[in-house]
Amino acid sequence: MPRAHHHPPPRRGRLLQLAAAASGLLLLALLVLLPAAPPGEHTTAPASLLRAAVAAHPSPASYARPCADHLALSLHRLRAALSSLESGDVPAALHLASGSLQCQYDCSHLLSLPAFRSHLLTSRFLDSLAPQTLNAALKPPSSAPAAAFPARIRPDATVCKPNSGAEPCGYSTVQAAVDAAPNYTAGHFVIAVAAGTYKENIVIPYEKTNILLMGEGMGATVITASRSVGIDGLGTHETATVAVIGDGFRARDITFENSAGARAHQAVAFRSDSDRSVLENVEFRGHQDTLYAHTMRQFYRRCHITGTVDFIFGNAAAVFEECVIKTVPRAEGAQKRARNVVAASGRIDPGQTTGFVFVNCTVDGNKEFVELFRTKPQSYRLYLGRPWKEYARTLYVSCYLGTVVRPEGWLPWRGDFALRTLYYGEFDSRGPGANNTARVEWSSQTPEQHVKHFSKENFIQGHQWIAY
Repeated sequence: MPRAHHHPPPRRGRLLQLAAAASGLLLLALLVLLPAAPPGEHTTAPASLLRAAVAAHPSPASYARPCADHLALSLHRLRAALSSLESGDVPAALHLASGSLQCQYDCSHLLSLPAFRSHLLTSRFLDSLAPQTLNAALKPPSSAPAAAFPARIRPDATVCKPNSGAEPCGYSTVQAAVDAAPNYTAGHFVIAVAAGTYKENIVIPYEKTNILLMGEGMGATVITASRSVGIDGLGTHETATVAVIGDGFRARDITFENSAGARAHQAVAFRSDSDRSVLENVEFRGHQDTLYAHTMRQFYRRCHITGTVDFIFGNAAAVFEECVIKTVPRAEGAQKRARNVVAASGRIDPGQTTGFVFVNCTVDGNKEFVELFRTKPQSYRLYLGRPWKEYARTLYVSCYLGTVVRPEGWLPWRGDFALRTLYYGEFDSRGPGANNTARVEWSSQTPEQHVKHFSKENFIQGHQWIAY
């Protein structure tokens, strides 16, 4: 990751940043304003843009992997966006088009190509539905958390280690159980994974929908691997221990780990492109780039996430509720030091429905990091986020911020990049790291009336799909 230094933007830049924030809130209002629109109403011109984007989309077969994979997923998302729009589900259409745009960008950026024509048309589609007012009827927050998993689950497949002493099971690897699942299943295919350490890289492809992965507890059922950038020519995308593309993925009571270590480059433990995915009581262990929330709507509840640099990153619309987020030292031995960052939002377009929202979470250092911080506080720093891409968006709502969180709160990426276009906000932060008077001037203390737009009901329409 490049080093960056803080250069406060000029006053005009501050005004532009506020305007960008207002524009983002206007887009969020659309997710609530239009879901009940009758099929065809107010969607004729946007639908024409989507049809044109589909027609102009490059053929995945014309490219080698991994670009071909990005484009195949992009085309799936773009066609699904058109179908959702024509059926009147405007929020889904916006999320799907946002995901498609990211995948198109991934390919063109990988090959250093100009933006595809379909990229420009998709961006115009997102912009065409930007609302003109905030007068939207917001969904109220749920009075009680929706149960995302049934109390009792009968597994469709079981996984255990050979000679582990567990009852006989169907598979010895998680990937074999995933491969055995039917394609495009409407109901959940439940895979129960017994306690043990499973050293494997797992891919849940697009056609394996509604996979439900059940372990026996964080730290008890562990899926681990050690791929990292630079090994065998791998890029960040390919380093994931667990990679999920199939929609409707759920996981509970399990650990996903990348064990490449503090001295490795980017090393992803979990990557997700799964729309309407739910992860509850899941632990994510890693260092740099632990959790890659790449695209689509994702919900994390009571998860534990550890890492060093940008250890929650990507361009999904992701809500983290009651999660414990802890940074760890960056290097081993006598050279330990850290300027660590929690979140790196990769939002590339102002029309995208994406961003990271942390609600009632705890952000701190692990025991070792805190001890080092007390010895040398200027060398061990934690920041809430930095802008990976131009329209980065991150919000912390009612979170406890530990003493290792820097008073300025947020870190620039490089110079004044994205400082005029990002949206970084906090509401009701608590704890010794909650210093709203010392925050960088390009962040915001989000007004309460705006926080409602970032709830799981309004930001990711969670009231429609989180409940089991």
